[in-house]
Amino acid sequence: MNTTVNQCSAFSSPCGGGWEGASLVILDADTLGANVNLNRFSDFGAVRIFAQTAKHERLAHIGNAQIIITNKVIIDKEIIDACEQLQLVCLTATGMNNVDVEYAKRKGIAVKNVAGYSTHSVAQHTFALLLSLMHHIEYYSNYVASKTYSQQNLFTHIQQGYSELYGKTWGIIGLGAIGRAVAKIAEAFGCKVCYYSTSGKNATSDYEQKSLNDLLASSDIVSIHAPLNEQTLGLIGAKELQQMKSSAYLINVGRGGIVNEPDLAQALRCNEIAGACLDVMQQEPLPENSPLLADDLRAKLLITPHIAWISNEALETLMNRVYEHICEFLDACVAAGAKLISQSKSADDYPYDREEVANLLRIRRNMTEGNTKEVDINNFWN
Repeated sequence: MNTTVNQCSAFSSPCGGGWEGASLVILDADTLGANVNLNRFSDFGAVRIFAQTAKHERLAHIGNAQIIITNKVIIDKEIIDACEQLQLVCLTATGMNNVDVEYAKRKGIAVKNVAGYSTHSVAQHTFALLLSLMHHIEYYSNYVASKTYSQQNLFTHIQQGYSELYGKTWGIIGLGAIGRAVAKIAEAFGCKVCYYSTSGKNATSDYEQKSLNDLLASSDIVSIHAPLNEQTLGLIGAKELQQMKSSAYLINVGRGGIVNEPDLAQALRCNEIAGACLDVMQQEPLPENSPLLADDLRAKLLITPHIAWISNEALETLMNRVYEHICEFLDACVAAGAKLISQSKSADDYPYDREEVANLLRIRRNMTEGNTKEVDINNFWN
């Protein structure tokens, strides 16, 4: 029977124990914004919500929680060992680098991330950044808001010109789901798309594949949609920036650390490229002394605070999938518990608290408005 339990994340009982007082904790609700409905998670029992959780607050905030929902809080060996009731970590993100996944697995703790929820959101933000910078939207908006426009005689103000995307070459670094979504939009603008695969695995005949050097030298816009790993860390530095056209724009909505930030600041200052757009930084929040915050770069550099993923629709999809992960987890526990009970010849042979399994079944029936099949625990021995 222990083998069966191990298949359900090796819990000490099929449901982990103590589900009558089940505890779910959300450690950094601020990362989800104010419009996300977190009340839904009360379906799983008592819920505690913290706006943020500092490193020294982790143990106090987690307490005896059996399920954690978090985006950026570090769940390492220290936390896993100290939180003996922990059974499931749900990440409101795709990346899993904030959790010691291998150690969690050895301790029987399930870790679930969410992939693909923000593809359209990030692709849209990619163009929002570029078009805002290329079209000098901030400058023109301030020109009107300052009433300078109202005081002039001419109907227009052609101070800052801009180029069309039509006919330009758009180079994509990282042709995953987001990269492909960006490619389709770029094509709609009339761009010629080429790509460089950082992993060497994403090959397609839809677009021309180039070496990194060739892509940088030939592209008018270069956008980064790659993960941070050994192949991409520091991928774009001084040498690479010097290969780009002086009229080119660089966009990074992938991961901070892919672009060397001091080198980027210097390239912009020396007019080696026309401009850059960033939604991710090597350190977040961006330090006040970052070279990217220099006043002389404001007209050439547009930075947003890691928001490409936060469209209303993306956040809703994200939280729906987190909810589904917890449902699947509970269903697996119910199945494991029911199988153990069915394999027991009598109640005395069943080593776990039958009421825990019964309570999980009640939770699932309530969540599905009675659609879950009624199960009488005591009848398993009849």
